[in-house]
Amino acid sequence: MTTTVERAEPAATSRAPGKPYREGKRVATTAHIALILWSLLVILPLVWTVLSSFKSTQEVLGNPLALPGKLRFSNYAHAWTTAGIGRYFLNTVVVVGSALVLVMILGAMCAYVLARFTFPGNRLIYYAMLGGLTFPVFLAIVPLFFVLKNLSLLNTLPGLIITYVAFALPFTVFFLHSFFKALPGEIYEAAQIDGAGEWRSFFSVMLPMARPGMASVAIFNFLGLWNQFLLPVALNTDSKNYVLSQGMASFASQAGYAVDFGALFAAVVITVAPVLVVYIIFQRQLQVSVTAGGVK
Repeated sequence: MTTTVERAEPAATSRAPGKPYREGKRVATTAHIALILWSLLVILPLVWTVLSSFKSTQEVLGNPLALPGKLRFSNYAHAWTTAGIGRYFLNTVVVVGSALVLVMILGAMCAYVLARFTFPGNRLIYYAMLGGLTFPVFLAIVPLFFVLKNLSLLNTLPGLIITYVAFALPFTVFFLHSFFKALPGEIYEAAQIDGAGEWRSFFSVMLPMARPGMASVAIFNFLGLWNQFLLPVALNTDSKNYVLSQGMASFASQAGYAVDFGALFAAVVITVAPVLVVYIIFQRQLQVSVTAGGVK
């Protein structure tokens, strides 16, 4: 005689979400709403600027929020040629590009030496670099003016390049110092055993390992130097050597109330576009650098 034992199925228990879960969901919802609002505050003015760059002055003043009646690409041609934005753009590329290359090379070498070698005055030099970060730029305008004047570099692009390098060097050294400090010493010792000298060890071994930090500080420096206004206005008054920030101010004020707003907005788009392109290209390196810094 066989007996069958019926197994009782476990009763399905449904638990209501606890208080921590509800609080976490509210925090996440609030954060998403805040991010959406912040994104709208950033994106909508940019979209409005791009749309306005295709309008005529009458359309911009008559109905600023309406779509353009037709796409006026002539606004960009007018801004590039008639308003001189093309010349200012070239000057800016030369100044910022040269300054960026110099400050990255000099800053990386300085940060590497301060981070990897011990010598008398090491910390003094490092703290002097940090002191440069706290020194307001406008306090250095008058001394810089006379220094460049005595060197015959006032109102010249080389003088502006040197000033940009000096302006960006403290931040570059401060930013890269921690990256070189965290690099493993075993790799450096292995390169030395293989016969690599100090220059070869730096450029072929240690510098590539700090690539995320180099990419990040290059982006930050590019943004700061590209948008620089105070230094060019004070040290570069020759209209032939204007950079974009000066050219935009001159274009907006030279015609009084008869400004061609379509061309003005087109000039703004031309000025902003390189910054967006650079960030889009290098955003992954920036994220990797931030993640690496957080892990360290």
